[in-house]
Order: sequence, then C-alpha cells, then structure tokens
Amino acid sequence: MEGTAVDTDVIVVGAGPTGLMLAGELRLGGARVIVTEKLTDPAMQSRGLGFTARTMESFDQRGLLPRWGELETMPMGHFGGVQFDYTALQDAHFGARGVLQWRTEEVLETWAGELGADIRRGWEFTGLADGFLDGDAAEITLNTPEGEQRLRASYLVACDGSRSTLRRAAGFDFPGTPATRKMYVADVVGCDLRPRYLGEKLPNGMVMVGPLGDGVDRIIACPHGTPASDRDAIVPFEEVADAWEHLTGEDIHGGSAKWVSSFTDATRQTSEYRRGRVLVAGDAAHIHLPAGGQGLSTGVQDAVNLGWKLASVARGTAPDTLLDSYHAERHPVGKRLLMNTRAQGTVFLGGEQAEPLRRLFTELVQYDEVKRYLAGVVSHLDIRYDLGEDTGDASHPLLGRRMPPRLLVGADGETRITQLLHPGRGVLLDLADDAGLRGAAAGWKGRVDVATVHVKPADGADPLEGTTALLVRPDGYVAWAGTSDDPAAQGLAATLERWFGPAG
Repeated sequence: MEGTAVDTDVIVVGAGPTGLMLAGELRLGGARVIVTEKLTDPAMQSRGLGFTARTMESFDQRGLLPRWGELETMPMGHFGGVQFDYTALQDAHFGARGVLQWRTEEVLETWAGELGADIRRGWEFTGLADGFLDGDAAEITLNTPEGEQRLRASYLVACDGSRSTLRRAAGFDFPGTPATRKMYVADVVGCDLRPRYLGEKLPNGMVMVGPLGDGVDRIIACPHGTPASDRDAIVPFEEVADAWEHLTGEDIHGGSAKWVSSFTDATRQTSEYRRGRVLVAGDAAHIHLPAGGQGLSTGVQDAVNLGWKLASVARGTAPDTLLDSYHAERHPVGKRLLMNTRAQGTVFLGGEQAEPLRRLFTELVQYDEVKRYLAGVVSHLDIRYDLGEDTGDASHPLLGRRMPPRLLVGADGETRITQLLHPGRGVLLDLADDAGLRGAAAGWKGRVDVATVHVKPADGADPLEGTTALLVRPDGYVAWAGTSDDPAAQGLAATLERWFGPAG
C-alpha cells in the first residue's frame, strides 16, 4: 500500500455488544470510527440475558444504565450450579438478569450513533491486504449492497464473534480445547414450564428455564453424551424437544420456538490480542462454555479497556506502545475467564464422576472467604491490573482496581466517580486541596479532568484512609495514588505521560 490516506481512524468489524461499546468509547476519545456488520438488520435472537455487576458499573460510568429502565439484580449466584449468596461482598450482586441481548445492542447502537459512529449494516468483511503488521494503515475489502468496497484505517478491531473472519485473515493463533459435547438453547412458547433460574442437575444432564414474559421461556438443555457437531447447522425444534424430554420427562413437542440454536464447551483464546494494526476483542479473542453469562460482559469490558487507549493513539496524543497494555491487562482476564468456566463445566456437567466435587463445593461455599472469592470471579469484581511500580504509593490497595463508588463531596455538591467519568476522560481526584498537584496535571487538560473533593467516610476499614490523590483512568481503574506518606506526589507526571501521552 502506498501513501498514508485513510478513510477513518478505526474500523470495527462486528456490531454486537463488544463492537458497539467499542465504537462509543472510540468516539468519546475523539477517534473517527466505522463499524461494519454483515447483517442488514439487528438480530432479534438473544443468547445473552443480562450482564455482570462489573459490566453494570462500566455502563454506569458512561451514563447508560437509565436507558434500560429499571434493572433487576440478583443477590444470589452460583458457581457450577452450586448456589450461594453475594452478601459476603459489600453492595455486590450477581448482575442484571432478564435483559435480552438485542435490547443491549439496541441501547449501545443508539448511543454510539449519537456520538457519531458510522455504522454500516450489510457490509461483510471479505479480505485483509498485506502490510497490516508494519504498514502505516490497514486495508480491507467488503461485500456491500453496492458491490465490493475497500476501506482503509489506521487500526482494525475484530469484534465479529467466535468464528471471526478478520481474526483468521490476520493470522491470529487461537489455541485451546475443542468441543466435546453439544447443548441447546431456545426461546419456547406454549410449554408451561416452571422456572429453573440457576439450572437443575438431572441424571442425564442439566436444564435451565427462565421466563422472559409474554408466555416465552428461555430453555437450556445440556444432555450427557451428545457429540459436538457443526455449530452452523440448523437445529430443528424437534431435536431440542427430544433432548428436553430425555432429560426431564416433560413433553414440549406441542409447543413452538421463536428461535433455536446450539452451543458447545469449546474453550479457546488468542495467544495475542494485537498483531500490528489489528486487534481482537470479545468472542473473537476468547470463547468458552456460557457459564454465568460472562461472555458478553467480558467483551464489553475488553472494549472499555481498549477504546480510550486506541482513540488516544489514533489521534496522535499517545504513542503506539500504549496499545501493548491492552494485551497485558486483558489477556490474563480472558485466561482466568476460561479457567473458571471450564471449572464450572466440570462441576455442573461432569455427571456422576463429578458428584464428590459438587459436594465439596457445596461445603466450601458456607465460608464467607470462599463466597467472596467465587463471587469476585463470576462477577469480575476481582479484577486487578498489574500496573508496575511507577504508580505513586505502589502498595496502595486500590492500585489497578476500579475506583469504588464512594460519595464525593466538592464545591458543586455531591457526586460519584461514575458521574465524573461520563465524558470518557481520565480524572485526577485531589483529596487534599493541593494546588501543586493540580498544577502538575495542567499539561494534560482536555485529557484528564481534575476534581477537588473529599470522600465521605466509610464504615469499617477504609482503603482511602490517608490518601491525598488518585488518578483514575477513563475505564474507571486507579492508575496512581498519592498518600500522606508521599506528599511530593512522586511519579504523577510520569504516570500521566504513560497513560495519556506527553503533556501539551
């Protein structure tokens, strides 16, 4: 490829929840973005039925939660079908339930469009030109309603699902374990089924039932011994009804299905999240058994981690090396996701051989420490990024973690960090009214907002005790902490430059 002209800063391939969230994040960061999607109309099928507590926080910090209306959260969760409550984690819950994925996509597409994202439906990715590893731009070809088209961008992001064509074209490795069994999901009508929200283990497998309203039930059937088959093959309702009757003894053949699909326990993750000017996110980066609805949520959080970084690099305010932190932070999260979903599959779907393991888990979840651990794993509230040593007080308990939703009080009244993050910029919390600190951050005006506030005291041990300042990244994670033991605010300028580029 010759020259440097591009059609846009970033092309996102795929308009699912991950791609649409990424498009909005890129626009908040000032990057131009085109989203290409092979489907001409939004899919009204909903594999996902909600999102985790951490993903709710991510939506909240962009002011999106009210768009869903009133959300129902669950105080109860499970790990591999072993139920436990979340009361061991303060103010924690399993996440929002009963939220159809098409509705989540609708909210995110509307938001991204309002911000100026160019969403092109009926545009199917077909090829990637050479030079994406070290060239000055990346070029793709697409089938569109107007015939074949070419687009060029500074960066490409594959958000086109588990069988990502862009991931394959870019040569990403996708190692893991192949599928060993076939399972079913369907939205059925006229079957009059009792709820089985967290699943029910039966002699021949496992089933779940969740009422969706208007007489529609979401069912999941996981029979033992059903060999894996081509995921793209059409699954007739009769096959699902046969599996349901085999498992439960209930005959649902007289009902009907709004849609039917199958899934497997295949577990894979790309070895790298970036190859040159191509990055991967969501199911294009990791696939797993759908245990606890973590897939959609992890993809959205991939997008929130990547969006502000990629926007800064594409706009030229931060160096290209900032993108290396995307793999460094999110690949371990994806690896941990695969670990916990495989463990849950062993516990819940392992048949009689796994019964001793289920009994052991049932005993272990009686301990609050175990509840805290498992709740953190399933809700993603346990994420802590390794930020290295250049972070102020490197021993601060909040470094690498999300800033907790504490009440902040300033000259303009009360607020929370989620409200301060709505514009998608970094936030420096000046908790000691330090003019010198504010002056040190002046060179990043427009990229980092400064808020002089104090924090309402918390009951019990307070991780903010003695803290004089916190630098919160646009994704809500604490990147630097100043304390009363570090009055000179060592490392603040270096940390600002690391995450937001040179001052100016």
